[in-house]
Amino acid sequence: MRINHLLSLAAFVVILQTSSATAVANDPLPSWNDTAAKQSIVAFVERVTEEGSSDFVPVEERIATFDNDGTLWSEQPYYFQLAFALDRVKAMAPDHPEWKTKQPFKGVLEGDLDAVMAGGKKSLIEIVAATHAGMTADEFEQIVTDWISTAKHPKTGRLYKEMIYQPMLELLTYLRANGFKTFIVSGGGIDFMRPWTEATYGIPPEQVVGSSIKTRYEVRDGKPVIVRLPEVDFVDDKEGKPVGIHSHIGRRPILAAGNSDGDWQMLQYTTIGHSPSFALIVHHTDGEREWAYDRQSHIGQLDKALDDADQKGWTVVDMKQDWKTIYPSE
Repeated sequence: MRINHLLSLAAFVVILQTSSATAVANDPLPSWNDTAAKQSIVAFVERVTEEGSSDFVPVEERIATFDNDGTLWSEQPYYFQLAFALDRVKAMAPDHPEWKTKQPFKGVLEGDLDAVMAGGKKSLIEIVAATHAGMTADEFEQIVTDWISTAKHPKTGRLYKEMIYQPMLELLTYLRANGFKTFIVSGGGIDFMRPWTEATYGIPPEQVVGSSIKTRYEVRDGKPVIVRLPEVDFVDDKEGKPVGIHSHIGRRPILAAGNSDGDWQMLQYTTIGHSPSFALIVHHTDGEREWAYDRQSHIGQLDKALDDADQKGWTVVDMKQDWKTIYPSE
């Protein structure tokens, strides 16, 4: 009897484990609560992938574009690429003694971000030019790779590359499993993102669209190289995003995801006069697990796009209500 009881108990455990695994397999978005946001995503994907549906979209036209900062990973208290640039200023400072008395570099070295930001866009461009140019593309890629592998966020203590959103990772995987080709379309630097997006998001470098500086071709020591120049070439933000999509992708997305007014034009381009289509806005509402901000934020301001969402039928994801977890390690 005891043996039979143990066998029955073991069989029951196996059934429970199998049922649990099946439930997870049947839910492509397990980190999403079963709210209207999740339901609208699944309904759209099923509609455009079901043959015979009036909204069926051929595989080659299933293009999905995602902003990066604030959409796929965190962006507070300042964009992570700025953190990279500030770290680069500190690393390069021994070769530039003049920076001790010259703004905005003086502010960076003294930890005075207010002084850095007081210079506005001009100061930021000066920092980026000093830290992102004057080297080959391969040299810059190695610097970014080393930084993203070791640098940690000042508040959370996590590696920056660990501050990616688990629910959005699941969404990327779900879309690709249904024949979508996923792209990043970000205001961040294209060469800053390309070294790590494939390992982090499953998005290869050729599917990354971003801002860029000018480059030129040279042969150095008998080797052909691409040299980075201290001059902005293209800004992939706001109205630049549809332009970047047209130039790099050549197809209009049927799904676009963003989190700020910097994505407003991309959401318009994807949805207005284009059906079937889907727009998603990540709304930062969770001040405990992440940050809560929108209309008044200097980083990731969400104002006009939030006002447009109801009228245009865009799906707004409330991080606090719609996501069970934020980061993968949770």
